Amino acid sequence: MNDSANPEISPSPPVPPPASASPSKQGGLYANRKKIYVRAVNGIFAKWRWALVWLTQIVFYSLPWLMWNDRQAVLLHLTERKFYIFGWVFWPQDVRFLAVLLIISAYSLFFFTAIAGRLWCGYACPQTVYTEIFLWIERKIEGDHNKQARLDKAPLDGRKFALKFAKYMAWGAVALWTGFTFVAYFSPLNELLAAVPRLAFGPWETFWILFYGAFTFLLAGVMREQVCKYMCPYARFQAVMFDPDTLVVTYDEARGEPRGVRRKGKDAASGSLGDCIDCGVCIQVCPTGIDIRKGLQYECIGCAACIDGCDEIMDKMGMPRGLVRYTTENAIKRGWKKAEIIHHVLRARTLVYGAVLLVIGSAFLWGLATRMPLRVDVIRDRATLGREVADGMIENVYLLRILNMTEAPRTFVLGVAGLDGARLAGEHRVDLDAAQIREITLPVHVPRNVGKPGAYEIFFEISPEDDPALKLREKTTFLFPR
Repeated sequence: MNDSANPEISPSPPVPPPASASPSKQGGLYANRKKIYVRAVNGIFAKWRWALVWLTQIVFYSLPWLMWNDRQAVLLHLTERKFYIFGWVFWPQDVRFLAVLLIISAYSLFFFTAIAGRLWCGYACPQTVYTEIFLWIERKIEGDHNKQARLDKAPLDGRKFALKFAKYMAWGAVALWTGFTFVAYFSPLNELLAAVPRLAFGPWETFWILFYGAFTFLLAGVMREQVCKYMCPYARFQAVMFDPDTLVVTYDEARGEPRGVRRKGKDAASGSLGDCIDCGVCIQVCPTGIDIRKGLQYECIGCAACIDGCDEIMDKMGMPRGLVRYTTENAIKRGWKKAEIIHHVLRARTLVYGAVLLVIGSAFLWGLATRMPLRVDVIRDRATLGREVADGMIENVYLLRILNMTEAPRTFVLGVAGLDGARLAGEHRVDLDAAQIREITLPVHVPRNVGKPGAYEIFFEISPEDDPALKLREKTTFLFPR
């Protein structure tokens, strides 16, 4: 539901302003919280926000149900220590990819924050996404922000109990399904579904479904703006990433002041009042309850709800939009037009961030594309030193741990090189199932007259039988005894 202001005269807020707009009673060292009743709003930024809600949740809830090669398409299987992501199988040895992915995420945050402030917070952060979902449920059950305020003030009766019970049950259902889906990324979905009728989840599955579900309920339904204002560290260090050319949600004080209530068209041309009619809509639609007219504040998550709300009022008052808009500090001071703003947004800082991000991202994709589908670890048996065996040969024993990192069974051919006459005394071919790891003990024989006592480099060569050109060489040492 869209609660819009009277087009003829700006209304006074029907409910008391949120806690951030009025003094709070002090209880010891802490301010008592006053609940914020967020007014619904329509507009281009609200549509973008809901588009991101739909996109992120369709991806989150649907991925565990997708199948790939007769298995779950995305499964971070902690028990097997394998991460299945569509056609890739990642092992603990691939932790470098995770490290690079975290670096890309950090640089992406720096890059987009330097350009347009808290885009992540305002549109894609799970706290924002689930708060939007829970607010929508609350409006559907309890009504708009005015009805919610009146319901909370009313004495407890059957109707109030029924509405509150329905709301909490709906929140709980969403939260538990979210917890279940979260666990389905780490434990096979078919096993979880089989356990549902009897509630026979394992201990850790039970814990994480309830834990993640409870925190979703608490943070998105109960605490809401307190998470962004008091718990999220990003609110505290965002200023480090901002500069006067960063696009942020801004109130145009030169245009809006002095404020004043008036009818549509009255005093608009006389210059006695600014364009702000002091309706309070920008405060009422703010999920953290701040007044954007006081300037940039750390509580602002950059959701642009105040822009949509103010634009609605400007339309109804017959005045141009943009009293509250995305712009930069320098643009406001110097009266820059859109082209000048864009020119300064694409400044050295953002270009460097973008270049670094492009290089790291390209390296990440190149690493994935050229990733070897085979991994071999070679360990020389230290309990069995080099020894002389029949036919005047010197034997060293090695443990080979071979990982088939593809999702198809493969046969690998083994060989040894580096010393004249070196040969394998054990298996020359190894069969591995899809995404299997196998350990084999492999003796290597070298003629006695090839070397003097000491250590020499040798190489194990492993290649798939169906693709001999794909060869892996692993270096180790061969000991000649005295």
